Amino acid sequence: MQERIDWRSLRFDWNHARAFLATADLGSLSRAAAALELSQPTLSRQVEALQQTLGVVLFERAGRGLVLTHAGLELLDHVRGMGEAASRTSLAADGRTQTLQGSVAVAASDVYATTLLPDVVAEITRRHPALTIEIVVANDRTDLRRREADIAIRSYPTEHPDLIVKRLASDEGGFFASLDWLSRHPTPVRPADMEGVDMIGYPGQNWLLKGLRELGFPISEQQMRIVSDSHLAQWALVRAGAGVGIMTLRVGDADPTMRRLLPDLPPLAFPVWLVTHRDLRTSLKVRTVFDMLAVGLASAWPVQAQVTARKAT
Repeated sequence: MQERIDWRSLRFDWNHARAFLATADLGSLSRAAAALELSQPTLSRQVEALQQTLGVVLFERAGRGLVLTHAGLELLDHVRGMGEAASRTSLAADGRTQTLQGSVAVAASDVYATTLLPDVVAEITRRHPALTIEIVVANDRTDLRRREADIAIRSYPTEHPDLIVKRLASDEGGFFASLDWLSRHPTPVRPADMEGVDMIGYPGQNWLLKGLRELGFPISEQQMRIVSDSHLAQWALVRAGAGVGIMTLRVGDADPTMRRLLPDLPPLAFPVWLVTHRDLRTSLKVRTVFDMLAVGLASAWPVQAQVTARKAT
């Protein structure tokens, strides 16, 4: 028999607990306020109200940020469970929405957000004027289960039972350098020539380096002399002649000031996936956007995209 809830013992406001959880996760009141779309004074009052209700101090100042006290750490696991339950409830409710109105958030890298999405999103909003599309620019992983987005475009497979994925295509990339850089350095003609070349890369790029070495490019971490988590910032640095970088052929080949290195070699190939939460797939607005993205994005690649949908296992 399920234990009955003692409603009189629930003394705090869920909004206050949500404010605490966001602040704990993001480490500052300003970032938490932005995430929850609240003013910083409002969020600060909510956190203070929770502290007053529980009679404990939850945060301490650490430079410009906040750190959890011992009491805050003890409370965090309990509140996180509440947050996950609230997220599941929201997903379940949204998954039963059968109207083509409201907001749908789509996460994509800055390159895809600026090169692939605009035409497709414009068509979606023309055909469905009651829909609002939010583009979430994220070059790292977005957590669809925590509602950081409704749909994501990813270049890596997703292996979680709560997510539905559709393979769109294999995109292609290559090494690019500016004409200015090439005027000052020997032009690589073999993969081995990439050894020692100044590269523009990613923070924590071990996964990338491992893949390149497996393809025969002897590139080391020491060559990544400038790093950025923004693909567009990397590309701007490559265009400025700061080093060699990797970019999709769609962007790189279209720039007359740039040259693709080793053009006779096969391009760097990587799959592209469209992902949504299993519960949201039953929402008419999310399903409509998901399907229109799948069709619209497939036309961006010269080879017909694979449209084999599967449930991630």
